[in-house]
Amino acid sequence: MNSDILKEIIEALEAKNGEDILTLDLKGRGSLAEAFVLVTGNSETHMKTLTEAAEEVLLKNGRKCKTEGAESTRWRLLDGGDVVVHVFSHKGREFYRLERLWEE
Repeated sequence: MNSDILKEIIEALEAKNGEDILTLDLKGRGSLAEAFVLVTGNSETHMKTLTEAAEEVLLKNGRKCKTEGAESTRWRLLDGGDVVVHVFSHKGREFYRLERLWEE
């Protein structure tokens, strides 16, 4: 995977005031993706903005992008192949706790 795309995604999320941005390196961990990017938004509108920002970077870099949970108030997922972006509300991030799941 190209680390430049991760950098671009993170910069796009930061530009839209995404909170608690975290990248999880999943290489060699049996996952279909090589990296997860996690970000938290303050509202449904903010989550939509963050989702669109990440999607724009993925598409600009020639990635097909599938979106799951577009109407969810807790969690949205952008599957860009080897990089997956998870956009959470505060409650969703606390509920799903992906950081802990993948730490183990």
